[in-house]
Amino acid sequence: MKTSHIGYCFIILFLMTSTALLAQRDTSKWRALLAVGVNSPSQSGFVGDFEGNSLNFPTINLGIQTLFTPQMGARLDLGYNRFANADNTPDFKVNYTRINAQFVYDATRHMRFLPLRMASIAHIGPGYSIIKPLDAYGDNKLSFLNAMAGLEFHYTIDETVSIYLDGSYIYGFAGDFEPEFNGYGSFNGNLLTVTVGVSVALSGCRTCN
Repeated sequence: MKTSHIGYCFIILFLMTSTALLAQRDTSKWRALLAVGVNSPSQSGFVGDFEGNSLNFPTINLGIQTLFTPQMGARLDLGYNRFANADNTPDFKVNYTRINAQFVYDATRHMRFLPLRMASIAHIGPGYSIIKPLDAYGDNKLSFLNAMAGLEFHYTIDETVSIYLDGSYIYGFAGDFEPEFNGYGSFNGNLLTVTVGVSVALSGCRTCN
């Protein structure tokens, strides 16, 4: 995927946000999400003597979400991840960018043990991954389809803002690659992410204190 395509993704997110601001319904109808955290790439996604760190920073996720019913909705989100080589392996760094369209489900009613201010949101859906190694391996770019699934725990601060913890797994539908042509310093595996974020209402609550 060309860099310009990633720009289109940001434009789509911006347009959806603008639409949400015009909607102005209840506070759960439209929400913006921003999260930062860490990632862990599957070691099977590397070739030869290459090995990635088991824990890497940063992971940055940006999304826009809407609910069709009190329990179900959809989300479009963009994620950026950076990971690097483990000790005693060849030096490399990889930028992993993804965009996903996901179904979301409020599973709070199934988790009666949660405190009143807490909620649980499950999300799952298809997407597209763009892999760009840096430095000497910069030409070894890859892109492939993915499927992402995760679970979030939200804590409500007030009617418009909540903070949340998200654990997600991104499964890559990438075939094997030829190391001598496009494998060194690149990645075609799966990715686990753990992030902490904030969810902000973009609709409703014009008169909230």
